Amino acid sequence: MPALSTCPCGQDAPYAACCGPLHRGETTASTAEQLMRSRYTAFVMHNAPYLQQTWSLTTRPAHIDFDTSREWTGLQIIGTTGGSPFHSEGTVEFRAHYTTAGTPGIQQENSTFTREAGHWVYVAAL
Repeated sequence: MPALSTCPCGQDAPYAACCGPLHRGETTASTAEQLMRSRYTAFVMHNAPYLQQTWSLTTRPAHIDFDTSREWTGLQIIGTTGGSPFHSEGTVEFRAHYTTAGTPGIQQENSTFTREAGHWVYVAAL
């Protein structure tokens, strides 16, 4: 993968120093928001193994199909509840911007996260 000037998750850091260590398994997310951002980046990069690993055992699909016509273009975090290093549950509301066949779109959801075996995982969208 080529070096990215900034991470797709929207943080002002290169991928190698932002979501890269999470994707490579060198560290785990310390907050639900950090996990959300790393999962968005995994969708951008079609990183199914990371998405599976960070999906709750209770809701994880058997496989992940990527819409190859969709290009993710930006992530906007609207708000969070809980989800800090001191919580066991949290939510992250976000807007993920994309284009499909040149037409812009937005996926907005309020995702729930919990800890399994001490690590943040995505549960479901509200």
